[in-house]
Amino acid sequence: MTANSQRRVLLAKPRGYCAGVDRAVQAVEIALEKYGAPIYVRKQIVHNVHVVKTLEERGAVFVDETEEVPEGAIVVFSAHGVAPVVHEEAQGLSLRTIDATCPLVTKVHKEAVRFAAQGYDILLIGHEGHEEVIGTTGEAPDHIHLVDGPDDVANVHVRDPEKVAWLSQTTLSVDETIATVEKLRERFPNLTDPPSDDICYATQNRQTAVKEMAARSQLVIVVGSTNSSNSVRLVEVAKEHGADDAYLVDYAEQIDPAWLDGVTTVGVTSGASVPDELVQDVLAWLAERGFGEAEEIESVQESMRFSLPKELRKDLRITPV
Repeated sequence: MTANSQRRVLLAKPRGYCAGVDRAVQAVEIALEKYGAPIYVRKQIVHNVHVVKTLEERGAVFVDETEEVPEGAIVVFSAHGVAPVVHEEAQGLSLRTIDATCPLVTKVHKEAVRFAAQGYDILLIGHEGHEEVIGTTGEAPDHIHLVDGPDDVANVHVRDPEKVAWLSQTTLSVDETIATVEKLRERFPNLTDPPSDDICYATQNRQTAVKEMAARSQLVIVVGSTNSSNSVRLVEVAKEHGADDAYLVDYAEQIDPAWLDGVTTVGVTSGASVPDELVQDVLAWLAERGFGEAEEIESVQESMRFSLPKELRKDLRITPV
């Protein structure tokens, strides 16, 4: 292998926590501090193994269904959003709810409700079974049709081809979503666009950073969990834009040293639900193997912040940002 002095690490920026994830994780942490354990959380608050494990150690109890929460307890809804029926279930059990749905997901929910009220068939671009897709579909189940990528467009059936709108899951590949919309427009020339882009700013920014970094990297390591849609997309984007290989890991110890054979430049990034301490562990692991100080590749500056859920602001008497 080449001399250590030639080995380098490119570190993508932005990476890691987005504003919606930061808000959701804070919601659980603050609830635990203010109300005490246990605090119940419906589904994983965000799709990251380490975050969920850490919150469990502090007293959070993660459940799959609302009915698993004891009557009258506090439950936090995850950043991915829930269907209206879940709010009804919680009310029926007299639960105290804290809705940590990302405001950008809430925006898509509102768009679905508005299009449905106007009689549109809504083509929701997303992955079947993803919690965000389930929640959005629940807003207008009789109007929404899931479209899982460009190859699924041929399977779409609508009532009126002249009255069709599209929405998307917020964590998709930007390029694949564009390709899907182009295919949909071929079938439905009068396809109506959402009032603004549904793919969240953080997903887009992290993909943009990876495209730039991958073009200069032989290997890209993405820190993130396998059930994190945006993390999985980063691996795909890296491979599509120049990296010879790209891998997804939750922790540094999951890196296979064999991946470094013949590699002089390693790109590192992380999904939008990953705390930066896990990235630092990866950088330390690489440094031990001769890859020196990381060069940060910044493609976009981020300054987005979201207020805490209104239920917490009320109890904490916090003024919205």
